[in-house]
Amino acid sequence: MGKIAFVFSGQGAQHTGMGKELSEQNPAAAEIFRKADAIRPGTSEQCFEGSDEILSVTKNTQPCLFAMEMAAAAALKDAGIQADMAAGFSLGELAALAFAGMADFETMFSLVCKRGELMQEAAERTPAAMAAVVKLTADQVKEICGGFSEVYPVNFNCPGQVSVSGKAEEMKAFGEAVKAAGGRMIPLKVKGGFHSPFMETAAKAFREELSGISVKAPEIPVYANRTAAPYPGEGRETEMKELLAGQIISPVQWEQTIRSMIADGADTFVEIGPGETLCGMIKRIDKNVRTFPVEDIKGIKTMEAAVC
Repeated sequence: MGKIAFVFSGQGAQHTGMGKELSEQNPAAAEIFRKADAIRPGTSEQCFEGSDEILSVTKNTQPCLFAMEMAAAAALKDAGIQADMAAGFSLGELAALAFAGMADFETMFSLVCKRGELMQEAAERTPAAMAAVVKLTADQVKEICGGFSEVYPVNFNCPGQVSVSGKAEEMKAFGEAVKAAGGRMIPLKVKGGFHSPFMETAAKAFREELSGISVKAPEIPVYANRTAAPYPGEGRETEMKELLAGQIISPVQWEQTIRSMIADGADTFVEIGPGETLCGMIKRIDKNVRTFPVEDIKGIKTMEAAVC
């Protein structure tokens, strides 16, 4: 068997009740939620009982998703399932880095809370939306975006799927242009135009936030959204921080990230977080790899049976 890659979900995957079963049945997962609540009271309550509306607010979405994903990763580790490499989609990159030991849970969770607040502030300053464009090539999407003043291709997910961020008032016309080209636009469950120039103020403030903490080189390769290559090693702290800060305003090179991981030996991908969005993308990138979604005890048991 080849290498196992853990991939952590991003915003849009959240749902009411995420992590509840894990917390109730796995002590390692419960401990993660306890730590999260000690820093940000009410995090577990929002995960377990929060409405879709509450969970869609960026300053809630990000810490809740991070806590849930770290709980699932802790439960996997408790079951003896190890990763050879990791990556995360947007917010998920911070979970991947925390899992790989860039900093302790408390430091990374506090950073995630701040990131969510800053990105929400930026989103409120400039009303924008995100949508996935399907049935068109990346080049076609780029060409259509070029006809609009403030619509940007931002997430290169997999063949035939690119997400865009755009000014709210331009998205209807953009959708019509996509339809005319033979594609389809699907609105995403996020409130803001992420990974675009709309997030410039958030990226700047997050860069300042990162300057006050110490980070270590990841203990396993973690592939960066911006470069589709592993984070740099020991002694390159400034570069690591810049990758994280710049990620907020840079496109997510997800398809290339997965191809890089496969080229480096990964043949089994474990999606850690709610839903199976990343599994679907990965199968469209390479149908020969194995994918396993893990958000509950059933997912962990399936993984155990497959690899242990």
